[in-house]
Amino acid sequence: MSDPGDADASLVATATARLTATSSLDTLVEVEAELLGKRSTLAAAQKALGGLEPEQRREAGLRLQTVRKQIEAIVAERRAALEQTARADRLAADRFDLTEVLASEVPWRGHLHLVQRTRDELEDVFVGMGFAVAEGPEVETDWYNFEALNMPPAHPARGMWDTLYLNLGEPETVVLRTHTSPVQIRLMQTQAPPIYAVMPGRCYRRDTPDARHIPTFNQIEGLVIDRGISFADLAGTIETFTTAYFGPDTHSRLRPSYFPFTEPSAEYEITCTICGGDGCRTCSHTGWIELGGCGMVDPAVFAAVGLDDEQWSGFAFGFGIDRCAQMRHEIPDMRVLLENDVRLLRQI
Repeated sequence: MSDPGDADASLVATATARLTATSSLDTLVEVEAELLGKRSTLAAAQKALGGLEPEQRREAGLRLQTVRKQIEAIVAERRAALEQTARADRLAADRFDLTEVLASEVPWRGHLHLVQRTRDELEDVFVGMGFAVAEGPEVETDWYNFEALNMPPAHPARGMWDTLYLNLGEPETVVLRTHTSPVQIRLMQTQAPPIYAVMPGRCYRRDTPDARHIPTFNQIEGLVIDRGISFADLAGTIETFTTAYFGPDTHSRLRPSYFPFTEPSAEYEITCTICGGDGCRTCSHTGWIELGGCGMVDPAVFAAVGLDDEQWSGFAFGFGIDRCAQMRHEIPDMRVLLENDVRLLRQI
Protein backbone atom coordinates (compact mmCIF):
# COMPACT_ATOMS: atom_id res chain seq x y z
CA MET A 1 0.00 0.00 0.00
CA SER A 2 1.49 3.38 -1.08
CA ASP A 3 2.16 6.15 1.40
CA PRO A 4 -0.33 9.09 0.98
CA GLY A 5 2.50 11.48 1.80
CA ASP A 6 4.44 10.29 -1.23
CA ALA A 7 1.42 10.91 -3.45
CA ASP A 8 1.04 14.42 -2.06
CA ALA A 9 4.74 15.18 -2.60
CA SER A 10 4.54 13.85 -6.14
CA LEU A 11 1.50 16.04 -6.86
CA VAL A 12 3.29 19.14 -5.54
CA ALA A 13 6.46 18.29 -7.50
CA THR A 14 4.49 17.86 -10.72
CA ALA A 15 2.67 21.15 -10.15
CA THR A 16 5.95 22.93 -9.41
CA ALA A 17 7.54 21.66 -12.62
CA ARG A 18 4.58 22.73 -14.75
CA LEU A 19 4.31 26.18 -13.15
CA THR A 20 8.05 26.81 -13.42
CA ALA A 21 7.89 26.01 -17.14
CA THR A 22 5.26 28.70 -17.81
CA SER A 23 6.67 31.66 -19.75
CA SER A 24 3.73 34.07 -19.79
CA LEU A 25 0.86 35.22 -17.60
CA ASP A 26 -1.69 33.78 -20.04
CA THR A 27 -0.06 30.33 -19.85
CA LEU A 28 0.08 30.59 -16.07
CA VAL A 29 -3.69 31.17 -15.92
CA GLU A 30 -4.29 28.01 -18.01
CA VAL A 31 -1.98 25.82 -15.89
CA GLU A 32 -3.47 27.19 -12.66
CA ALA A 33 -6.95 26.20 -13.83
CA GLU A 34 -5.72 22.68 -14.63
CA LEU A 35 -4.09 22.29 -11.20
CA LEU A 36 -6.64 24.00 -8.96
CA GLY A 37 -9.80 24.33 -11.05
CA LYS A 38 -13.09 22.38 -10.97
CA ARG A 39 -11.71 19.62 -13.24
CA SER A 40 -8.34 19.28 -11.51
CA THR A 41 -7.00 16.22 -9.65
CA LEU A 42 -7.41 18.10 -6.37
CA ALA A 43 -11.07 18.85 -7.12
CA ALA A 44 -11.71 15.18 -7.88
CA ALA A 45 -10.02 14.12 -4.61
CA GLN A 46 -12.11 16.70 -2.75
CA LYS A 47 -15.31 15.17 -4.13
CA ALA A 48 -14.15 11.68 -3.14
CA LEU A 49 -13.91 12.66 0.53
CA GLY A 50 -17.61 12.07 0.96
CA GLY A 51 -17.15 8.28 0.61
CA LEU A 52 -14.59 7.99 3.43
CA GLU A 53 -15.05 7.29 7.07
CA PRO A 54 -15.17 10.38 9.31
CA GLU A 55 -11.65 9.86 10.68
CA GLN A 56 -10.19 9.17 7.24
CA ARG A 57 -12.14 12.11 5.75
CA ARG A 58 -10.66 14.50 8.30
CA GLU A 59 -7.11 13.28 7.70
CA ALA A 60 -7.41 13.26 3.92
CA GLY A 61 -9.04 16.71 3.93
CA LEU A 62 -6.14 18.19 5.87
CA ARG A 63 -3.65 16.72 3.41
CA LEU A 64 -5.59 18.11 0.43
CA GLN A 65 -5.75 21.58 2.00
CA THR A 66 -2.00 21.48 2.64
CA VAL A 67 -1.28 20.47 -0.97
CA ARG A 68 -3.65 23.19 -2.33
CA LYS A 69 -1.99 25.90 -0.23
CA GLN A 70 1.47 24.79 -1.38
CA ILE A 71 0.42 24.91 -5.05
CA GLU A 72 -1.31 28.29 -4.55
CA ALA A 73 1.91 29.65 -3.02
CA ILE A 74 3.91 28.41 -6.01
CA VAL A 75 1.35 30.03 -8.38
CA ALA A 76 1.58 33.38 -6.56
CA GLU A 77 5.40 33.28 -6.63
CA ARG A 78 5.45 32.46 -10.34
CA ARG A 79 2.86 35.17 -11.11
CA ALA A 80 4.98 37.81 -9.34
CA ALA A 81 8.06 36.76 -11.32
CA LEU A 82 6.21 36.83 -14.67
CA GLU A 83 4.63 40.23 -13.90
CA GLN A 84 8.06 41.67 -13.10
CA THR A 85 9.44 40.28 -16.38
CA ALA A 86 6.49 41.68 -18.33
CA ARG A 87 6.92 45.09 -16.72
CA ALA A 88 10.62 45.11 -17.58
CA ASP A 89 9.79 44.19 -21.19
CA ARG A 90 7.29 47.07 -21.44
CA LEU A 91 9.80 49.56 -20.07
CA ALA A 92 12.45 48.32 -22.49
CA ALA A 93 10.03 48.67 -25.41
CA ASP A 94 9.12 52.24 -24.38
CA ARG A 95 12.69 53.31 -23.77
CA PHE A 96 13.86 56.17 -25.98
CA ASP A 97 17.54 55.76 -26.71
CA LEU A 98 18.91 59.28 -27.09
CA THR A 99 22.40 57.94 -27.71
CA GLU A 100 21.46 56.00 -30.82
CA VAL A 101 23.36 57.13 -33.92
CA LEU A 102 23.27 55.32 -37.23
CA ALA A 103 26.83 54.73 -38.35
CA SER A 104 25.81 55.19 -41.99
CA GLU A 105 24.58 58.73 -41.38
CA VAL A 106 26.47 61.91 -40.67
CA PRO A 107 25.00 63.37 -37.42
CA TRP A 108 22.36 65.97 -38.35
CA ARG A 109 22.98 69.44 -37.00
CA GLY A 110 20.26 71.96 -36.29
CA HIS A 111 19.92 75.39 -37.83
CA LEU A 112 17.98 78.60 -37.40
CA HIS A 113 14.23 78.37 -38.00
CA LEU A 114 13.05 79.39 -41.44
CA VAL A 115 11.20 82.43 -40.06
CA GLN A 116 14.33 83.71 -38.29
CA ARG A 117 16.43 83.18 -41.42
CA THR A 118 13.79 85.02 -43.45
CA ARG A 119 13.89 87.93 -41.00
CA ASP A 120 17.69 88.09 -41.26
CA GLU A 121 17.50 88.06 -45.06
CA LEU A 122 14.84 90.78 -45.14
CA GLU A 123 16.93 92.98 -42.86
CA ASP A 124 19.92 92.47 -45.17
CA VAL A 125 17.85 93.50 -48.21
CA PHE A 126 16.59 96.68 -46.58
CA VAL A 127 19.98 97.56 -45.11
CA GLY A 128 21.30 97.25 -48.65
CA MET A 129 18.62 99.73 -49.72
CA GLY A 130 19.82 102.24 -47.12
CA PHE A 131 17.46 101.46 -44.21
CA ALA A 132 18.41 101.12 -40.54
CA VAL A 133 16.91 98.43 -38.26
CA ALA A 134 14.90 99.47 -35.17
CA GLU A 135 13.20 97.35 -32.49
CA GLY A 136 10.72 97.92 -29.65
CA PRO A 137 8.78 96.13 -26.87
CA GLU A 138 6.17 93.46 -27.62
CA VAL A 139 4.00 94.68 -24.73
CA GLU A 140 2.73 98.17 -25.49
CA THR A 141 0.42 100.80 -24.07
CA ASP A 142 -2.80 101.58 -25.84
CA TRP A 143 -1.40 105.00 -26.76
CA TYR A 144 1.51 103.64 -28.76
CA ASN A 145 -0.45 100.78 -30.31
CA PHE A 146 -3.57 102.76 -31.22
CA GLU A 147 -3.98 106.40 -30.18
CA ALA A 148 -0.74 107.79 -31.62
CA LEU A 149 -1.62 105.98 -34.85
CA ASN A 150 -4.80 108.00 -35.26
CA MET A 151 -7.08 105.50 -33.49
CA PRO A 152 -8.51 107.15 -30.36
CA PRO A 153 -10.72 105.15 -27.95
CA ALA A 154 -13.93 103.83 -29.54
CA HIS A 155 -12.56 104.51 -33.04
CA PRO A 156 -14.18 101.95 -35.41
CA ALA A 157 -10.79 101.15 -36.98
CA ARG A 158 -9.79 99.34 -33.79
CA GLY A 159 -12.11 96.56 -34.90
CA MET A 160 -9.63 95.76 -37.68
CA TRP A 161 -7.35 94.18 -35.06
CA ASP A 162 -8.37 91.28 -32.83
CA THR A 163 -6.46 92.63 -29.86
CA LEU A 164 -5.12 90.70 -26.89
CA TYR A 165 -5.27 92.91 -23.78
CA LEU A 166 -3.19 92.24 -20.67
CA ASN A 167 -4.47 92.43 -17.11
CA LEU A 168 -2.16 95.33 -16.22
CA GLY A 169 -3.13 98.83 -15.12
CA GLU A 170 -6.52 100.19 -16.11
CA PRO A 171 -8.70 97.91 -18.27
CA GLU A 172 -7.69 97.83 -21.97
CA THR A 173 -4.64 100.06 -21.52
CA VAL A 174 -1.87 97.48 -22.03
CA VAL A 175 -1.81 95.18 -25.06
CA LEU A 176 0.29 92.61 -26.84
CA ARG A 177 1.17 94.71 -29.86
CA THR A 178 -0.93 93.96 -32.91
CA HIS A 179 1.69 95.34 -35.30
CA THR A 180 5.19 96.84 -35.14
CA SER A 181 3.84 100.33 -35.89
CA PRO A 182 4.38 101.42 -32.26
CA VAL A 183 8.12 101.22 -32.98
CA GLN A 184 7.59 103.86 -35.67
CA ILE A 185 6.06 106.19 -33.08
CA ARG A 186 8.92 105.61 -30.64
CA LEU A 187 11.46 106.19 -33.41
CA MET A 188 9.85 109.49 -34.49
CA GLN A 189 9.82 110.61 -30.86
CA THR A 190 13.53 109.95 -30.35
CA GLN A 191 15.09 110.62 -33.77
CA ALA A 192 14.83 113.75 -35.84
CA PRO A 193 14.12 113.32 -39.60
CA PRO A 194 15.25 112.19 -42.06
CA ILE A 195 14.31 108.62 -41.06
CA TYR A 196 14.83 105.53 -43.17
CA ALA A 197 14.21 102.46 -41.00
CA VAL A 198 12.57 99.05 -40.84
CA MET A 199 11.06 97.51 -37.69
CA PRO A 200 10.93 93.69 -37.51
CA GLY A 201 9.34 91.79 -34.62
CA ARG A 202 6.68 89.44 -33.29
CA CYS A 203 3.03 90.49 -33.15
CA TYR A 204 -0.15 89.02 -31.69
CA ARG A 205 -3.77 88.89 -32.83
CA ARG A 206 -6.72 86.63 -32.07
CA ASP A 207 -6.74 85.27 -35.62
CA THR A 208 -8.10 81.85 -36.46
CA PRO A 209 -5.21 79.85 -37.98
CA ASP A 210 -5.61 79.02 -41.65
CA ALA A 211 -3.43 78.64 -44.75
CA ARG A 212 -2.42 82.32 -44.65
CA HIS A 213 -2.92 83.45 -41.03
CA ILE A 214 -1.53 82.48 -37.62
CA PRO A 215 -2.26 84.25 -34.30
CA THR A 216 1.39 84.76 -33.33
CA PHE A 217 3.23 86.06 -36.35
CA ASN A 218 6.28 88.07 -37.33
CA GLN A 219 6.05 91.39 -39.10
CA ILE A 220 8.45 93.89 -40.60
CA GLU A 221 7.46 97.50 -41.17
CA GLY A 222 9.24 100.32 -42.90
CA LEU A 223 9.17 104.06 -42.32
CA VAL A 224 10.57 106.85 -44.45
CA ILE A 225 10.35 110.49 -43.30
CA ASP A 226 12.07 113.17 -45.36
CA ARG A 227 11.40 116.25 -47.42
CA GLY A 228 9.50 115.78 -50.68
CA ILE A 229 8.60 112.10 -50.23
CA SER A 230 5.74 111.03 -52.53
CA PHE A 231 3.55 108.02 -53.21
CA ALA A 232 5.73 107.24 -56.22
CA ASP A 233 8.68 106.75 -53.86
CA LEU A 234 6.58 104.25 -51.90
CA ALA A 235 5.60 102.26 -54.99
CA GLY A 236 9.17 102.23 -56.25
CA THR A 237 10.53 101.08 -52.89
CA ILE A 238 8.10 98.17 -52.70
CA GLU A 239 8.81 97.05 -56.28
CA THR A 240 12.56 97.29 -55.68
CA PHE A 241 12.26 95.18 -52.56
CA THR A 242 10.00 92.61 -54.25
CA THR A 243 12.37 91.92 -57.14
CA ALA A 244 15.42 91.99 -54.84
CA TYR A 245 13.98 89.43 -52.43
CA PHE A 246 11.69 87.21 -54.52
CA GLY A 247 13.45 87.43 -57.86
CA PRO A 248 12.81 89.19 -61.21
CA ASP A 249 9.77 87.05 -62.06
CA THR A 250 7.82 88.28 -59.03
CA HIS A 251 6.19 91.71 -59.12
CA SER A 252 4.08 93.86 -56.85
CA ARG A 253 0.86 95.77 -57.23
CA LEU A 254 -0.99 98.24 -55.01
CA ARG A 255 -4.75 98.20 -54.46
CA PRO A 256 -6.59 101.10 -52.78
CA SER A 257 -7.35 100.35 -49.15
CA TYR A 258 -7.84 102.04 -45.79
CA PHE A 259 -5.59 102.33 -42.76
CA PRO A 260 -6.17 104.99 -40.09
CA PHE A 261 -2.47 105.94 -39.90
CA THR A 262 -1.86 106.42 -43.65
CA GLU A 263 -3.61 108.51 -46.29
CA PRO A 264 -3.80 107.56 -49.09
CA SER A 265 -3.49 103.85 -48.23
CA ALA A 266 -3.01 100.70 -50.26
CA GLU A 267 -2.67 96.96 -49.91
CA TYR A 268 0.53 95.47 -51.20
CA GLU A 269 0.27 92.24 -53.22
CA ILE A 270 2.84 90.14 -55.04
CA THR A 271 2.62 87.47 -57.70
CA CYS A 272 1.66 84.17 -56.03
CA THR A 273 4.84 82.08 -56.00
CA ILE A 274 2.90 78.85 -55.44
CA CYS A 275 1.08 78.98 -58.79
CA GLY A 276 3.09 81.65 -60.60
CA GLY A 277 0.00 83.81 -60.98
CA ASP A 278 -2.26 81.10 -62.44
CA GLY A 279 -4.46 80.83 -59.32
CA CYS A 280 -4.47 78.26 -56.51
CA ARG A 281 -5.94 77.57 -53.06
CA THR A 282 -3.28 79.62 -51.29
CA CYS A 283 -4.03 82.79 -53.29
CA SER A 284 -7.80 82.12 -53.42
CA HIS A 285 -7.41 81.57 -57.17
CA THR A 286 -6.56 85.22 -57.85
CA GLY A 287 -2.92 84.81 -58.86
CA TRP A 288 -1.91 87.40 -56.25
CA ILE A 289 -1.12 87.08 -52.57
CA GLU A 290 -1.51 89.92 -50.08
CA LEU A 291 1.73 90.69 -48.30
CA GLY A 292 0.77 93.76 -46.27
CA GLY A 293 -0.35 97.36 -46.24
CA CYS A 294 1.22 100.71 -47.01
CA GLY A 295 0.51 104.39 -47.54
CA MET A 296 1.57 107.96 -46.90
CA VAL A 297 1.91 108.86 -43.22
CA ASP A 298 -1.27 110.61 -42.04
CA PRO A 299 -0.81 114.20 -40.73
CA ALA A 300 -2.51 113.13 -37.48
CA VAL A 301 0.39 110.76 -36.80
CA PHE A 302 2.89 113.59 -37.38
CA ALA A 303 0.91 115.71 -34.93
CA ALA A 304 1.00 112.96 -32.27
CA VAL A 305 4.82 112.90 -32.31
CA GLY A 306 5.30 116.65 -32.77
CA LEU A 307 6.48 116.76 -36.41
CA ASP A 308 5.43 119.46 -38.85
CA ASP A 309 3.58 117.83 -41.77
CA GLU A 310 4.16 120.98 -43.84
CA GLN A 311 7.90 120.44 -43.63
CA TRP A 312 8.08 116.65 -43.62
CA SER A 313 6.32 113.90 -45.55
CA GLY A 314 6.78 110.16 -45.58
CA PHE A 315 5.42 106.72 -46.17
CA ALA A 316 5.07 103.53 -44.17
CA PHE A 317 4.61 99.91 -45.12
CA GLY A 318 4.35 96.61 -43.32
CA PHE A 319 4.04 92.93 -44.17
CA GLY A 320 4.39 89.50 -42.63
CA ILE A 321 7.78 87.82 -42.38
CA ASP A 322 6.00 84.46 -42.13
CA ARG A 323 4.11 85.26 -45.33
CA CYS A 324 7.39 86.09 -47.08
CA ALA A 325 8.82 82.74 -45.98
CA GLN A 326 5.66 81.02 -47.20
CA MET A 327 5.83 82.66 -50.60
CA ARG A 328 9.55 82.33 -51.20
CA HIS A 329 9.69 78.66 -50.23
CA GLU A 330 6.33 77.76 -51.77
CA ILE A 331 4.71 76.52 -48.54
CA PRO A 332 0.97 76.04 -49.17
CA ASP A 333 -0.10 76.26 -45.50
CA MET A 334 1.46 78.72 -43.07
CA ARG A 335 0.43 76.67 -40.02
CA VAL A 336 3.30 74.25 -40.60
CA LEU A 337 5.69 77.01 -39.48
CA LEU A 338 4.41 76.53 -35.90
CA GLU A 339 4.25 72.72 -35.82
CA ASN A 340 8.03 72.08 -35.57
CA ASP A 341 7.72 68.91 -37.64
CA VAL A 342 11.29 67.59 -37.94
CA ARG A 343 10.55 66.30 -41.45
CA LEU A 344 9.77 69.86 -42.60
CA LEU A 345 12.56 71.48 -40.62
CA ARG A 346 15.12 69.24 -42.29
CA GLN A 347 13.90 70.35 -45.71
CA ILE A 348 14.06 74.05 -44.98
